[in-house]
Amino acid sequence: MDNVRIDVTILEPKLKHATIFEAFDDLREEGTVLIHNDHDPKPLYYQLLAEKGNCFSWTYLLNGPAIWEIEIRKHAHRGDTIGEIAAKDNRKAEVLKRLGIDFSRSGKRSLEDACRERDLNIEQVKRELQTAEYAEAGSQPDFNTFTLSFLTDYIVNVHHSYVNKNLPMIEDLAEKVADHHGAANPAFAEVYKKVTTLRCELMTHIKKEEQILFPTIKLLEDGGTMKIGFDSIKDPIFVMESDHEVLGELIREIRTLTADYSVPEDGCNSVRMLFHKLEEFEADLLQHFHLENNILFPKAIALEK
Repeated sequence: MDNVRIDVTILEPKLKHATIFEAFDDLREEGTVLIHNDHDPKPLYYQLLAEKGNCFSWTYLLNGPAIWEIEIRKHAHRGDTIGEIAAKDNRKAEVLKRLGIDFSRSGKRSLEDACRERDLNIEQVKRELQTAEYAEAGSQPDFNTFTLSFLTDYIVNVHHSYVNKNLPMIEDLAEKVADHHGAANPAFAEVYKKVTTLRCELMTHIKKEEQILFPTIKLLEDGGTMKIGFDSIKDPIFVMESDHEVLGELIREIRTLTADYSVPEDGCNSVRMLFHKLEEFEADLLQHFHLENNILFPKAIALEK
């Protein structure tokens, strides 16, 4: 099959994703599925990534508000994703980070797609990644050598603890800055709203990881079976990855509101401290997402198989 068009609006809800996946599987290389829908089917994008990996492109032809049409084009697998590159070598992860390539939240894209998005020369980036192989190893541990149980404990004790310690303080700072300067600079009030939403979403996310997903991963590693009402470990992992996308969007919005954490010339010490803590918090959160999206989750899925 080369090309197929699917009007999702006329399908029964339980048949929608199954119909699209079946059509995608039947495509020849470079064939397309055109989806016509009455809402943005973005969750399908993440499900395709989780199930099929780095073998398709997703292009909006119509992007609402009433009609969405998306072209899904099937490609051959194009080598390691940027998440896999970062997961295998911390030195290469540092190169990607310096170039502004987001492998934490969007790690299932190909290097070519990521470079195209950032308008980077792909050959130059490949040379920099190759050069990184000869650099001395950094101070970060080799997370790929961790057992899954140890990695979940590491995430809880390092990244979850960081959130619990720092996010309430950041929210208090954001409220103070909004109260004192929000009238003159409405962006500060918006930052406070985003931080409050971030705290609520992130605390719920952490609770789901610590009480549901992580214990299940440990159970699988010990040879046990699923006991959480899901058919597969991929189901709660999909929920966590979707959470990461929501949280990542909040962080992007905060970065935009603060002009990349650039303190205004008349910014007081509270503003400086808030922007510094927000930038530090973003860096920790992206590392948190990287460890889960690119190392923990793929290994847990492979372990279940």
